[in-house]
Amino acid sequence: MRKSRKETGMAVKVVILGIILLLYIFPFILVLINSLKEKTDIIRNPLSLIGDNGIVFTNFINAAEKMNFFNALANSLFVTVTSTLLIVLFSSMAAYIITRKNWIACRALFVLMILSLAIPFQVLMIPLVAIYGGIFHILNHRMTLIFMHIGFCVSMSCFLFCGNIRATIPLELEEAASIDGCGPFQTFRKIVFPLLKPTIATTIIINALNIWNDYLLPSLILTDTKLQTLPIATRVFYGAFSADLGLLMAALVLMVVPILVLYLFLQKHIIDGVVAGAVKG
Repeated sequence: MRKSRKETGMAVKVVILGIILLLYIFPFILVLINSLKEKTDIIRNPLSLIGDNGIVFTNFINAAEKMNFFNALANSLFVTVTSTLLIVLFSSMAAYIITRKNWIACRALFVLMILSLAIPFQVLMIPLVAIYGGIFHILNHRMTLIFMHIGFCVSMSCFLFCGNIRATIPLELEEAASIDGCGPFQTFRKIVFPLLKPTIATTIIINALNIWNDYLLPSLILTDTKLQTLPIATRVFYGAFSADLGLLMAALVLMVVPILVLYLFLQKHIIDGVVAGAVKG
């Protein structure tokens, strides 16, 4: 009787989770099936699997040509990869100093980082654009965008690294490395940083996803069409009174593929980090 109840409860949980999964991925499925239709078929029946004109693969080719996909892809990759790597490097180094040094400056810096998370970007975007554009004249530069992404993302990343260093890396390892002649930088590079792989993977996914999909900040910084990232490049599909929905859906699918590949590549490390945190105790 207990076994039967347990199996029934498990089946109910699986059904509920399956329904939640379908509801969660339904918008993406809708974008995918509509990317293979003509505009008229999408307007007439967006929920149909195949339109009256059949499957249209030319949407992807036309979308890539119209939005200058490969140029926008190169810009997005440069901004996302550079920003994410620098965020991981700076935040992990800062977290190591904050957690291992009992300095008043470290505690004050950590508090300021936490408080900065409560400030929305929308409050700062106009002053930032006014300062960098009106005073320093460094808009329309990808490095300016990278610098801003680092400033907005490093606090949360540092918070994640601080928790992981305190919970999973014992001081004895660092003391042993110090006895063997390692300095602080060597200890961090050879001992601490390799043990942070699960947190590094999680940080990469969170920041890369946010930076890759960011529309507002690049639209304020990069007005030159040659420097535009993928989210900004999709504006070419919107007209004054209508939008080319077939090409737009195809462009959205093309945007999702690179970040999906990154997630699949780092999925194992993320799961390892979750499991390690669950059994740490």
